[in-house]
Amino acid sequence: MIDPRLAEVVKAYDVRGRSPEQLDPVLTRALGEAFALETGVDAGRGTVVIGHDMRDTSPSLVAAFSDGVRAQGGNVIGIGLASTDLLYFASGDLDLPGAMITASHNPAEYNGIKLCRAGARPIGFDTGLSAIAEQATTFLARTELPEPTGSYAELDALSRYAAYLHQIVPVPVGRRLAVVADAGNGMAGHTVPSVFATLDVELTPMYFELDGTFPNHDANPLDHSTLVDLQAKVREIGADIGLAFDGDADRCFVVDERGEVVSPSAITALIASRALLKSPGATILHNVITSRAVPEIIAENGGTAVRTPVGHSLIKAEMARTGAVFGGEHSGHFYFKDFFLADSGMIAALHVMAALAETTGTVSELMSQYERYVSSGEINSTVADAPAVLAELTHAYADLPQDMLDGLTVTGDTWWFNVRASNTEPLLRLNVEGDDDRTMAAVRDEVLAVIRA
Repeated sequence: MIDPRLAEVVKAYDVRGRSPEQLDPVLTRALGEAFALETGVDAGRGTVVIGHDMRDTSPSLVAAFSDGVRAQGGNVIGIGLASTDLLYFASGDLDLPGAMITASHNPAEYNGIKLCRAGARPIGFDTGLSAIAEQATTFLARTELPEPTGSYAELDALSRYAAYLHQIVPVPVGRRLAVVADAGNGMAGHTVPSVFATLDVELTPMYFELDGTFPNHDANPLDHSTLVDLQAKVREIGADIGLAFDGDADRCFVVDERGEVVSPSAITALIASRALLKSPGATILHNVITSRAVPEIIAENGGTAVRTPVGHSLIKAEMARTGAVFGGEHSGHFYFKDFFLADSGMIAALHVMAALAETTGTVSELMSQYERYVSSGEINSTVADAPAVLAELTHAYADLPQDMLDGLTVTGDTWWFNVRASNTEPLLRLNVEGDDDRTMAAVRDEVLAVIRA
């Protein structure tokens, strides 16, 4: 039985909640103790690496989590302010379990914890997080807290991270790119300067000041309303490319020279093509809501496309199982075999810039070969009974090919749609793609009529 306080904040892939109202130092310390036991670093047998974002509550949660690990006899290496992919790098580079204190793209009143085993291997609800919550429940029931006995040390991992990324994705010199980067007052403001310092770019920074109150806009580029300032700046100065990062900088969205948003599916196809030049015949993963152009382009370049559910722990596990060299999600998460199977928005950005620097053209020209169809984007609908609505849709489209890999996917001759339930909210998420605007809009409206009836 999991303590109700923990049940509120332990999600499918991480820990997240309003802080300190839901996620406070008491819960966080208990989770730190349980994490030490789950990863076998208790009793002086190992070390945990911990990083954190710029939110106001992060320092207190870092201290609490560290105390929890050390109370079980584990040691701690703190890397301080970090993006989530910087924490994954440290976990992989040091071969240590890791904890990142962040609420990613959530608003300022939230905080959370992303956990991984040594080598940046993921921990989700079914792969250790539920066991951690159960163990933490027993610690919350105690009347006395053990004193921390493990050691604590600090490490600056940022320069090694930047060097490693340049090793993975060399960006050619010779074409100086004008780049606008919007950090949204999140952790890209900490990592972009180091990563870009040696690149042949003219960087225009936007909102690089670390501020967990997000004074300019939410650091959530999946919500395209947060991209307005970036789009305007790209057009204003005639930049070659715009980059937008979320709060913990593990996701990156791209804006072309016209200020138009580039589909993450197109970026998936671009990076897949580049990966297959380096690893001919390799396996590439894509989730169920990426454009059908992605598997087409993978096949055209001699690769093997494998379709997966949405979710980072599921994709990382499938990458390990299949030996895939790359995986992409339509939400802007991109996963790399040579980055410990972890996701990195920064690596994705470097791939797009490298591909652009190898041409004399524009981003829109570069990406046109990867954008073949029209997408609705993700449309959320609040529903009282998600399984009943999915059953109704299954019946309504019974004469067409269907699968239930992740929600319901229905495929027509010139279109497809996917409807899946949210893990945390009473929502159904709809994605539709068609050969043209008219086809997409017709299917979108038809399916929404059923969902919202």
